[in-house]
Amino acid sequence: MIKETQEQLDLEKEIKSQAQNFINDLNATLPESMELEYEGFYRRGFFVSKKRYAVIEDGEIIAKGLELVRRDWAQIVKKTQEAVLMAILKEGDSKKAIKEVKKVLKRIRNGDIEPKELIIHTQITKPLSEYKQIGPHVIAAQIIEEHGIKVSRGTIIQYIIKRGKGSISQRAVPYEYSEGIDYDKEYYINNQIIPAVGRIMEPLGYSNQDLKDMAKGEVQQSLDAFF
Repeated sequence: MIKETQEQLDLEKEIKSQAQNFINDLNATLPESMELEYEGFYRRGFFVSKKRYAVIEDGEIIAKGLELVRRDWAQIVKKTQEAVLMAILKEGDSKKAIKEVKKVLKRIRNGDIEPKELIIHTQITKPLSEYKQIGPHVIAAQIIEEHGIKVSRGTIIQYIIKRGKGSISQRAVPYEYSEGIDYDKEYYINNQIIPAVGRIMEPLGYSNQDLKDMAKGEVQQSLDAFF
């Protein structure tokens, strides 16, 4: 874990001041209709692409395009991705990042997850009859309508993927009718947690397959030794 010294804080303050002076000088040379703004100083950042990244400013994660800020991912995924990013970007602690991943994988395996943490939100963008590809949100919406509730364009569907046979879509259950169901552990591990944290953990030496092995308790000793 990295602790900031007074010298580091003074250096950061000086960098911010120089950056602002640079922008002021540059703006003075631009046409009146153009102006650059100082957005922020970020000690660390994680970049998937120019539109998908996370940086940390004043102890808070600022994310764009990642699962953390998208509603079509379960809350447990967002919390896990945030915890991993905080460990890496705020604390510089890769070991803690791995511990966070292991902890949530264990919770999912043990069935120790609150149903509300598993909810996926997806918006209905057209009448249900016009969908050619029937995704899980459409199936869940159809179930809602079977209960006498009209679903229209713009409705946000909340659903959970239950354990069982058949496609993922066919196993979508509206959250309001999900009491007592068993959630699909494999789906939430392989289709939610691993894709979201995998893109962050890969630069640290962990592939998606390594994460799958971790979920099964089969992480190779050599990988653990990486940290």
